[in-house]
Amino acid sequence: MNKRKVTLAAAAAGVLTGAAGLSLLAMPAGAGQPPSLPDVAPETLVEQVLTAKPGAFGGTVEVDNKLGLPAIAEIPQLADGKHSARVWTDGNGKLRLALPNGQSEQTIVDDGTTTWSWNSQANEVTKSEHKADEPKTDKKTEPAEKAIDPATAAKEIVGMTKEFSDITVDGTARVANRAAYELVLTPKATEKTLIREVRIAVDAELKMPLRVAVLTNGTADPAGQVGFSEINVGPQDPKLFEFTPPSNAKVTTPEAKEAEGRNKQPEMGLEQALQGENPQIFGKGWDSVVGAKIPANAMTQVPAEAQGLVDRFTKKVSGSWGSGKLFSTKVATILIADDGRVVAGAVPEQVLFDTIGQVK
Repeated sequence: MNKRKVTLAAAAAGVLTGAAGLSLLAMPAGAGQPPSLPDVAPETLVEQVLTAKPGAFGGTVEVDNKLGLPAIAEIPQLADGKHSARVWTDGNGKLRLALPNGQSEQTIVDDGTTTWSWNSQANEVTKSEHKADEPKTDKKTEPAEKAIDPATAAKEIVGMTKEFSDITVDGTARVANRAAYELVLTPKATEKTLIREVRIAVDAELKMPLRVAVLTNGTADPAGQVGFSEINVGPQDPKLFEFTPPSNAKVTTPEAKEAEGRNKQPEMGLEQALQGENPQIFGKGWDSVVGAKIPANAMTQVPAEAQGLVDRFTKKVSGSWGSGKLFSTKVATILIADDGRVVAGAVPEQVLFDTIGQVK
Protein backbone atom coordinates (compact mmCIF):
# COMPACT_ATOMS: atom_id res chain seq x y z
CA MET A 1 0.00 0.00 0.00
CA ASN A 2 1.35 3.43 -0.93
CA LYS A 3 1.69 5.30 2.36
CA ARG A 4 2.04 8.70 0.67
CA LYS A 5 -1.25 8.62 -1.17
CA VAL A 6 -4.89 8.61 -0.20
CA THR A 7 -7.71 7.38 -2.38
CA LEU A 8 -11.43 7.80 -2.00
CA ALA A 9 -11.65 4.26 -0.66
CA ALA A 10 -8.86 4.98 1.78
CA ALA A 11 -10.54 8.21 2.82
CA ALA A 12 -13.74 6.32 3.57
CA ALA A 13 -11.80 3.72 5.51
CA GLY A 14 -9.93 6.50 7.30
CA VAL A 15 -13.15 8.10 8.40
CA LEU A 16 -14.16 4.79 9.91
CA THR A 17 -10.76 4.23 11.48
CA GLY A 18 -8.02 6.72 12.24
CA ALA A 19 -9.41 10.02 11.06
CA ALA A 20 -12.79 9.86 12.75
CA GLY A 21 -12.01 7.19 15.31
CA LEU A 22 -14.09 4.43 13.79
CA SER A 23 -13.50 1.17 12.01
CA LEU A 24 -15.29 -1.49 10.06
CA LEU A 25 -17.49 -3.09 12.56
CA ALA A 26 -18.98 -6.54 13.02
CA MET A 27 -21.48 -8.32 15.27
CA PRO A 28 -20.21 -11.46 17.03
CA ALA A 29 -22.60 -14.36 17.28
CA GLY A 30 -23.41 -16.59 20.20
CA ALA A 31 -23.52 -14.10 23.08
CA GLY A 32 -24.58 -15.78 26.32
CA GLN A 33 -25.78 -14.53 29.69
CA PRO A 34 -23.76 -11.59 31.06
CA PRO A 35 -21.07 -12.91 33.45
CA SER A 36 -20.62 -11.76 37.03
CA LEU A 37 -17.36 -9.83 37.33
CA PRO A 38 -15.75 -7.55 39.95
CA ASP A 39 -16.37 -3.83 39.51
CA VAL A 40 -13.81 -1.95 37.45
CA ALA A 41 -13.26 1.78 36.89
CA PRO A 42 -13.74 3.19 33.37
CA GLU A 43 -10.22 4.65 33.53
CA THR A 44 -8.82 1.16 34.09
CA LEU A 45 -10.53 -0.22 30.99
CA VAL A 46 -9.41 2.78 28.92
CA GLU A 47 -5.81 2.12 29.91
CA GLN A 48 -6.19 -1.57 29.06
CA VAL A 49 -7.54 -0.76 25.61
CA LEU A 50 -4.69 1.68 24.89
CA THR A 51 -1.94 -0.66 26.11
CA ALA A 52 -3.34 -4.03 25.05
CA LYS A 53 -0.72 -6.28 23.47
CA PRO A 54 -2.59 -9.44 22.48
CA GLY A 55 -0.59 -12.64 22.58
CA ALA A 56 -0.87 -15.53 20.17
CA PHE A 57 -4.36 -16.50 19.05
CA GLY A 58 -6.48 -17.56 16.11
CA GLY A 59 -10.11 -16.75 15.60
CA THR A 60 -13.09 -15.87 13.46
CA VAL A 61 -14.42 -12.34 13.16
CA GLU A 62 -17.97 -11.83 11.93
CA VAL A 63 -19.26 -8.68 10.24
CA ASP A 64 -22.83 -7.44 9.94
CA ASN A 65 -22.64 -3.92 8.57
CA LYS A 66 -25.57 -1.55 8.22
CA LEU A 67 -23.47 1.49 7.35
CA GLY A 68 -24.98 2.28 3.96
CA LEU A 69 -21.69 1.73 2.11
CA PRO A 70 -21.37 0.31 -1.42
CA ALA A 71 -19.03 -2.61 -2.06
CA ILE A 72 -15.33 -1.81 -2.49
CA ALA A 73 -13.50 -4.63 -4.24
CA GLU A 74 -10.34 -4.32 -2.17
CA ILE A 75 -12.22 -4.27 1.15
CA PRO A 76 -15.47 -6.29 0.74
CA GLN A 77 -16.05 -6.23 4.51
CA LEU A 78 -16.94 -2.53 4.22
CA ALA A 79 -20.12 -3.26 2.29
CA ASP A 80 -23.50 -3.69 3.95
CA GLY A 81 -24.42 -7.22 4.95
CA LYS A 82 -22.82 -10.11 6.79
CA HIS A 83 -19.18 -11.05 6.29
CA SER A 84 -16.62 -13.16 8.09
CA ALA A 85 -12.84 -13.44 8.21
CA ARG A 86 -10.18 -15.54 9.89
CA VAL A 87 -7.19 -14.12 11.73
CA TRP A 88 -4.10 -15.65 13.30
CA THR A 89 -1.18 -14.01 15.11
CA ASP A 90 1.90 -15.28 16.93
CA GLY A 91 1.75 -12.34 19.36
CA ASN A 92 5.11 -11.01 18.14
CA GLY A 93 4.19 -9.25 14.92
CA LYS A 94 3.49 -12.15 12.60
CA LEU A 95 -0.03 -12.21 11.19
CA ARG A 96 -2.28 -14.05 8.78
CA LEU A 97 -5.68 -12.90 7.49
CA ALA A 98 -8.12 -14.77 5.27
CA LEU A 99 -10.77 -12.48 3.78
CA PRO A 100 -13.41 -14.34 1.71
CA ASN A 101 -14.99 -12.39 -1.14
CA GLY A 102 -17.64 -14.49 -2.86
CA GLN A 103 -15.89 -17.35 -4.65
CA SER A 104 -12.45 -15.81 -4.16
CA GLU A 105 -10.32 -14.88 -1.17
CA GLN A 106 -7.71 -12.33 -0.23
CA THR A 107 -4.91 -13.68 1.94
CA ILE A 108 -2.56 -11.36 3.84
CA VAL A 109 0.51 -12.80 5.55
CA ASP A 110 3.07 -10.81 7.53
CA ASP A 111 6.04 -13.10 8.26
CA GLY A 112 7.91 -10.47 10.26
CA THR A 113 10.07 -9.18 7.41
CA THR A 114 7.67 -9.13 4.44
CA THR A 115 3.96 -8.58 4.01
CA TRP A 116 2.34 -10.69 1.28
CA SER A 117 -1.13 -10.01 -0.14
CA TRP A 118 -2.59 -12.61 -2.48
CA ASN A 119 -5.79 -12.11 -4.48
CA SER A 120 -6.89 -15.59 -5.53
CA GLN A 121 -9.27 -14.34 -8.24
CA ALA A 122 -6.65 -12.25 -10.01
CA ASN A 123 -3.91 -14.69 -8.94
CA GLU A 124 -1.75 -11.69 -8.12
CA VAL A 125 0.60 -11.33 -5.17
CA THR A 126 1.81 -8.00 -3.79
CA LYS A 127 5.10 -8.27 -1.91
CA SER A 128 6.00 -5.46 0.49
CA GLU A 129 9.29 -5.78 2.36
CA HIS A 130 9.59 -4.04 5.71
CA LYS A 131 12.08 -1.21 5.91
CA ALA A 132 15.10 -1.96 8.06
CA ASP A 133 14.73 1.32 9.97
CA GLU A 134 10.99 0.97 10.50
CA PRO A 135 10.18 0.09 14.14
CA LYS A 136 7.47 -2.51 14.61
CA THR A 137 5.44 -0.04 16.63
CA ASP A 138 5.39 2.37 13.69
CA LYS A 139 4.31 -0.17 11.09
CA LYS A 140 1.21 1.03 9.28
CA THR A 141 -1.88 -1.14 9.38
CA GLU A 142 -3.62 -1.94 6.11
CA PRO A 143 -7.33 -1.03 5.85
CA ALA A 144 -8.15 -4.73 5.50
CA GLU A 145 -6.38 -5.47 8.79
CA LYS A 146 -8.24 -2.68 10.55
CA ALA A 147 -11.47 -3.98 9.12
CA ILE A 148 -11.36 -7.18 11.14
CA ASP A 149 -9.24 -6.28 14.18
CA PRO A 150 -11.32 -5.20 17.21
CA ALA A 151 -8.18 -4.39 19.23
CA THR A 152 -6.87 -1.95 16.59
CA ALA A 153 -10.30 -0.40 16.11
CA ALA A 154 -10.83 0.07 19.84
CA LYS A 155 -7.36 1.52 20.39
CA GLU A 156 -7.84 4.12 17.65
CA ILE A 157 -11.32 5.06 18.85
CA VAL A 158 -10.29 5.47 22.47
CA GLY A 159 -7.00 7.19 21.67
CA MET A 160 -8.59 9.85 19.49
CA THR A 161 -11.84 10.46 21.35
CA LYS A 162 -11.39 9.80 25.09
CA GLU A 163 -10.83 13.49 25.83
CA PHE A 164 -14.05 14.33 24.00
CA SER A 165 -16.25 11.62 25.53
CA ASP A 166 -18.16 10.71 28.64
CA ILE A 167 -16.81 7.26 29.56
CA THR A 168 -18.68 4.65 31.60
CA VAL A 169 -18.79 0.91 32.26
CA ASP A 170 -22.21 -0.53 31.41
CA GLY A 171 -22.19 -4.01 32.89
CA THR A 172 -20.67 -7.10 31.33
CA ALA A 173 -21.06 -9.25 28.23
CA ARG A 174 -20.03 -12.64 26.88
CA VAL A 175 -18.20 -12.51 23.55
CA ALA A 176 -16.89 -15.67 21.84
CA ASN A 177 -17.67 -17.47 25.11
CA ARG A 178 -15.35 -15.15 27.04
CA ALA A 179 -16.27 -12.81 29.91
CA ALA A 180 -15.87 -9.12 29.12
CA TYR A 181 -16.66 -5.65 30.47
CA GLU A 182 -18.72 -3.20 28.37
CA LEU A 183 -16.86 0.10 28.03
CA VAL A 184 -19.03 2.90 26.60
CA LEU A 185 -17.81 6.14 25.03
CA THR A 186 -20.47 8.80 24.49
CA PRO A 187 -19.49 11.98 22.59
CA LYS A 188 -19.78 15.10 24.71
CA ALA A 189 -22.68 17.41 23.89
CA THR A 190 -20.30 19.87 22.18
CA GLU A 191 -19.20 17.30 19.58
CA LYS A 192 -20.77 17.63 16.11
CA THR A 193 -20.95 13.97 15.13
CA LEU A 194 -23.29 11.35 13.72
CA ILE A 195 -22.24 8.92 16.45
CA ARG A 196 -24.35 8.43 19.58
CA GLU A 197 -22.02 6.02 21.38
CA VAL A 198 -19.39 3.34 20.89
CA ARG A 199 -19.42 0.16 23.00
CA ILE A 200 -16.22 -1.84 23.47
CA ALA A 201 -16.21 -5.30 25.06
CA VAL A 202 -12.89 -5.75 26.91
CA ASP A 203 -11.83 -9.30 27.82
CA ALA A 204 -11.74 -9.56 31.63
CA GLU A 205 -8.73 -11.92 31.58
CA LEU A 206 -6.76 -11.03 28.44
CA LYS A 207 -7.42 -7.26 28.79
CA MET A 208 -7.88 -7.01 25.00
CA PRO A 209 -10.94 -5.69 23.11
CA LEU A 210 -13.10 -8.49 21.69
CA ARG A 211 -15.90 -6.43 20.15
CA VAL A 212 -16.64 -2.89 19.01
CA ALA A 213 -20.18 -1.62 18.32
CA VAL A 214 -21.20 1.78 16.93
CA LEU A 215 -24.62 3.32 17.48
CA THR A 216 -25.76 6.41 15.62
CA ASN A 217 -28.23 9.17 16.41
CA GLY A 218 -31.87 8.39 15.74
CA THR A 219 -31.58 4.59 15.61
CA ALA A 220 -31.93 1.89 18.24
CA ASP A 221 -29.87 -0.80 16.48
CA PRO A 222 -26.11 -0.58 15.95
CA ALA A 223 -25.04 0.73 12.57
CA GLY A 224 -22.28 -1.85 12.66
CA GLN A 225 -20.15 -3.96 14.94
CA VAL A 226 -16.88 -5.91 14.79
CA GLY A 227 -15.92 -8.74 17.05
CA PHE A 228 -14.90 -12.33 17.54
CA SER A 229 -17.42 -15.15 17.23
CA GLU A 230 -14.68 -17.67 18.06
CA ILE A 231 -11.20 -17.29 19.49
CA ASN A 232 -8.50 -19.83 20.31
CA VAL A 233 -5.91 -18.32 22.65
CA GLY A 234 -2.40 -19.77 22.59
CA PRO A 235 0.44 -20.64 20.18
CA GLN A 236 -0.58 -21.10 16.54
CA ASP A 237 0.94 -23.30 13.83
CA PRO A 238 4.14 -21.50 12.67
CA LYS A 239 3.42 -22.51 9.07
CA LEU A 240 0.46 -20.12 9.11
CA PHE A 241 2.93 -17.23 9.06
CA GLU A 242 4.82 -18.48 6.01
CA PHE A 243 3.87 -17.68 2.43
CA THR A 244 5.12 -18.91 -0.92
CA PRO A 245 3.51 -17.37 -4.02
CA PRO A 246 1.76 -19.85 -6.31
CA SER A 247 4.03 -20.82 -9.19
CA ASN A 248 1.77 -19.20 -11.81
CA ALA A 249 0.95 -16.06 -9.82
CA LYS A 250 2.02 -12.56 -10.86
CA VAL A 251 4.23 -11.10 -8.13
CA THR A 252 4.61 -7.34 -7.90
CA THR A 253 5.45 -4.63 -5.36
CA PRO A 254 3.51 -1.53 -4.26
CA GLU A 255 6.12 0.65 -6.00
CA ALA A 256 5.79 -1.31 -9.24
CA LYS A 257 2.01 -1.09 -9.15
CA GLU A 258 2.21 2.67 -8.61
CA ALA A 259 4.62 3.05 -11.54
CA GLU A 260 2.38 0.91 -13.73
CA GLY A 261 -0.57 3.10 -12.86
CA ARG A 262 1.35 6.23 -13.86
CA ASN A 263 2.31 4.67 -17.18
CA LYS A 264 -1.25 3.60 -18.00
CA GLN A 265 -3.34 6.64 -17.16
CA PRO A 266 -6.13 5.84 -19.65
CA GLU A 267 -6.71 2.48 -17.92
CA MET A 268 -6.96 3.89 -14.42
CA GLY A 269 -9.58 2.53 -12.11
CA LEU A 270 -11.44 4.58 -9.53
CA GLU A 271 -8.93 3.85 -6.77
CA GLN A 272 -5.95 4.89 -8.89
CA ALA A 273 -7.68 7.94 -10.33
CA LEU A 274 -8.86 9.43 -7.05
CA GLN A 275 -5.41 10.00 -5.55
CA GLY A 276 -4.10 12.95 -3.61
CA GLU A 277 -1.20 13.91 -1.40
CA ASN A 278 -1.03 13.08 2.30
CA PRO A 279 -4.41 13.73 3.89
CA GLN A 280 -4.94 16.83 6.01
CA ILE A 281 -6.69 16.50 9.38
CA PHE A 282 -8.96 19.29 10.64
CA GLY A 283 -10.22 19.40 14.20
CA LYS A 284 -9.97 16.78 16.94
CA GLY A 285 -12.14 14.11 18.46
CA TRP A 286 -15.44 12.89 17.09
CA ASP A 287 -15.94 15.76 14.67
CA SER A 288 -12.47 15.68 13.12
CA VAL A 289 -12.40 15.80 9.32
CA VAL A 290 -9.88 14.34 6.87
CA GLY A 291 -9.22 16.30 3.67
CA ALA A 292 -7.25 15.73 0.47
CA LYS A 293 -6.83 17.15 -3.04
CA ILE A 294 -7.31 14.89 -6.06
CA PRO A 295 -4.98 15.80 -8.95
CA ALA A 296 -6.80 17.58 -11.78
CA ASN A 297 -5.68 15.04 -14.39
CA ALA A 298 -7.05 12.19 -12.27
CA MET A 299 -10.48 13.81 -12.23
CA THR A 300 -10.69 13.28 -15.99
CA GLN A 301 -9.48 9.67 -15.90
CA VAL A 302 -12.36 8.10 -13.95
CA PRO A 303 -13.94 5.36 -16.12
CA ALA A 304 -17.61 5.67 -17.04
CA GLU A 305 -18.60 2.69 -14.88
CA ALA A 306 -16.81 4.16 -11.87
CA GLN A 307 -18.39 7.56 -12.50
CA GLY A 308 -21.76 5.82 -12.62
CA LEU A 309 -21.09 4.35 -9.18
CA VAL A 310 -20.23 7.78 -7.82
CA ASP A 311 -23.37 9.30 -9.33
CA ARG A 312 -25.55 6.52 -7.93
CA PHE A 313 -24.49 6.99 -4.33
CA THR A 314 -24.09 10.77 -4.21
CA LYS A 315 -26.20 13.89 -4.52
CA LYS A 316 -25.23 17.21 -6.08
CA VAL A 317 -24.58 20.02 -3.61
CA SER A 318 -23.21 23.56 -3.73
CA GLY A 319 -22.31 26.46 -1.47
CA SER A 320 -19.91 29.32 -0.99
CA TRP A 321 -17.09 26.74 -1.27
CA GLY A 322 -18.18 25.76 -4.81
CA SER A 323 -20.08 22.71 -6.08
CA GLY A 324 -19.66 18.97 -5.90
CA LYS A 325 -21.17 15.67 -4.76
CA LEU A 326 -22.06 14.42 -1.30
CA PHE A 327 -21.88 10.77 -0.20
CA SER A 328 -23.67 9.98 3.07
CA THR A 329 -23.79 6.90 5.31
CA LYS A 330 -25.07 6.33 8.82
CA VAL A 331 -21.63 6.92 10.31
CA ALA A 332 -19.78 9.09 7.81
CA THR A 333 -20.16 11.80 5.17
CA ILE A 334 -17.86 12.47 2.21
CA LEU A 335 -17.87 15.64 0.09
CA ILE A 336 -16.15 15.61 -3.31
CA ALA A 337 -15.82 19.08 -4.82
CA ASP A 338 -15.72 19.49 -8.59
CA ASP A 339 -12.22 20.98 -8.32
CA GLY A 340 -10.84 17.81 -6.69
CA ARG A 341 -11.00 18.71 -3.02
CA VAL A 342 -12.32 15.91 -0.77
CA VAL A 343 -13.35 16.04 2.89
CA ALA A 344 -14.79 13.24 5.01
CA GLY A 345 -15.77 12.66 8.61
CA ALA A 346 -18.25 11.07 11.01
CA VAL A 347 -20.09 14.39 10.91
CA PRO A 348 -23.19 16.08 9.45
CA GLU A 349 -22.77 17.57 5.97
CA GLN A 350 -22.70 21.15 7.27
CA VAL A 351 -19.42 20.44 9.06
CA LEU A 352 -17.88 19.41 5.73
CA PHE A 353 -19.27 22.51 4.01
CA ASP A 354 -17.60 24.62 6.73
CA THR A 355 -14.29 22.76 6.42
CA ILE A 356 -13.65 22.17 2.72
CA GLY A 357 -12.41 25.70 2.16
CA GLN A 358 -9.35 24.85 4.31
CA VAL A 359 -8.17 22.02 2.02
CA LYS A 360 -4.98 22.93 0.16
